Amino acid sequence: MAKLYYYYGAMGSSKTANALMTHFNYEEVGQKALLCKPAIDARDGERTVYSRIGLQHDCILLEELQQMKEEEIRGYDCIIVDEVQFATPQQVDFLSDIVDFMDVPVVCYGLRADFRNLLFPGSERLIAIADVIQELKTVCWCGRKATCNTRYNEHGIVRSGPQVMLGANDSYVALCRRHFKLGMLGPDAEAKEQCAE
Repeated sequence: MAKLYYYYGAMGSSKTANALMTHFNYEEVGQKALLCKPAIDARDGERTVYSRIGLQHDCILLEELQQMKEEEIRGYDCIIVDEVQFATPQQVDFLSDIVDFMDVPVVCYGLRADFRNLLFPGSERLIAIADVIQELKTVCWCGRKATCNTRYNEHGIVRSGPQVMLGANDSYVALCRRHFKLGMLGPDAEAKEQCAE
């Protein structure tokens, strides 16, 4: 029986690397897996899933998956979705339809919350309906578990602005909740915040 899986974690928790390894594992044993992501994630190329450790693979867009015929989707042994936080709730419901009516497992990877610690709409929907929800962990500079995706710039931590701003280590760091609240980006950092855009 197929399931809808949601693996979430803060930035740097190897979500994309895990998505790519899952894809590889299916294909290595002769299974057919489809890798996809929402179109908004064009940071590393429109049709490429790329991990910070250098792993990458071609993919299709989630929007293209929605246009595929049911028989074509049923031809896959697994659908793997990276950056699922950018999916709409309707797209997440479509992914659940693949599981429920086509009996194809869907494995999703993404952030749970944004730089303000508010849920992304796609993540919120997955938390509500996924069969399996599991956290992928990473650590703050202090060694505690990092749970906050902290946006920063040359002035310090950014606390307001648009929910979606694509970036990597140049714009975001994973912090524990304590250091997120204190606005401390590192052991020698002063608590600096930029409260406006």
